[in-house]
Amino acid sequence: MAKKGMSRRQFMKAGLLTAAAAALGPGVLKPTGLWAAETKIKGPVKVGYQTVMSGTLAGYGEFHKMGAQMAVEEINAAGGIGGVKLEMELRDSTLKAPDAIQNARYFVDSWGADFLAGVDSSGQALALAPVMAELDRVLMVTHAATEKLTEEHVFKNGVRQVFRMVTPTYQDGYAAAIVAKDLPIKTWATISPKYEYGFTCWEMFKSTLAALRPDVTFTAESWAPFGTTDFRSHINTIMDAKPEGLYSVEWAGELITMVKQGQQAGLFKQVKEVMLPVGAAMDVLEGLGQELPDNIWVSGRYYFLYPTNQANNDWVGRFHKRWQHYPAYVSEAAYSTMYAFKKAVEAAGSKDTKAVIGALEGMSLDTPAGTRVFRKEDHQAMYDVPWGLTKSDPKYPFKIMGKQVVVPALACFARPPFDGPASKPPFKS
Repeated sequence: MAKKGMSRRQFMKAGLLTAAAAALGPGVLKPTGLWAAETKIKGPVKVGYQTVMSGTLAGYGEFHKMGAQMAVEEINAAGGIGGVKLEMELRDSTLKAPDAIQNARYFVDSWGADFLAGVDSSGQALALAPVMAELDRVLMVTHAATEKLTEEHVFKNGVRQVFRMVTPTYQDGYAAAIVAKDLPIKTWATISPKYEYGFTCWEMFKSTLAALRPDVTFTAESWAPFGTTDFRSHINTIMDAKPEGLYSVEWAGELITMVKQGQQAGLFKQVKEVMLPVGAAMDVLEGLGQELPDNIWVSGRYYFLYPTNQANNDWVGRFHKRWQHYPAYVSEAAYSTMYAFKKAVEAAGSKDTKAVIGALEGMSLDTPAGTRVFRKEDHQAMYDVPWGLTKSDPKYPFKIMGKQVVVPALACFARPPFDGPASKPPFKS
């Protein structure tokens, strides 16, 4: 019996599928993206997002919202996730662990969330980790920076439902020390928050810098409780110690207040080098404007003028046009989180938690901040963030980075198994 010829419809379908497989490259066993529309995904895809929306840090919540909402609008305009709509509900997390847990349970048990995101406080993130294992939903953390979340809960305790989109304390402590080793000074002091974040970052900075520069000493420490509005006593402590360098992980409104009061006291005229690991946050840059001194080392978890490629430039332009603001690092993290969920769900072909975790582990994601890769071991996103010296620029009403130094994530992120000196920088070549 003669074989029947292939119909035009069959030929076109076969040709399109062959082209798609070729574009995806060898070794890909199932299509993703557009070709994932014919999957077991039942819509909508629901993301419960929590961030601080009240109190003195409510501005952070607004920046989260801008990035997340922009991504939801873009994704739905382009056909959604695997052909189904993406929905988001936003709730105020305050900064209290019980509130974060209550939000998570509401999202899953009452609203029917498929995924969770957000979280500003490290204490909240640590409290949520075991809850996420119980609820069995993926949580993508977009702000809280404690390294203990990924090192202990994910890697050591096996809470596979937790991922982090942003750089952790490694950027604030280890990377800062790697930059500081090349500065021509020998004495350092700190004004930092009187809670775990401040203590951890200072210890990371000291231990790494001491290993890189045995001639360096640390002369003074002043710890400011959360909510400090008068930094004069802390500033006097540092000025009395006469260090050559000041390191501070104060952030948000408290950093703005500290810098303004330091300017009044002459602090920045006395110290030769200043390192502010969260000084490149948009709220700080905008809040200080031209009051931020020149030649201050600043960084963040994303800086809107880095990387200097078309993808980031275009996104910053779209963001500014949409919101009349430049994006904060939490805006970029919230935006990229929605695209991470989209890529993972489409790759998995479903919203099933186990399948999505498998898709996220080791996944490479192109974002405004550059290419991120989620480490399989601890679910930490690996990507590079610059340090830079502040300067004025007529294009902006605030200071921007002039000279920049980029410490690669591979050089400053602690490595699994996170135990012993070989797991922490400086790494031996």
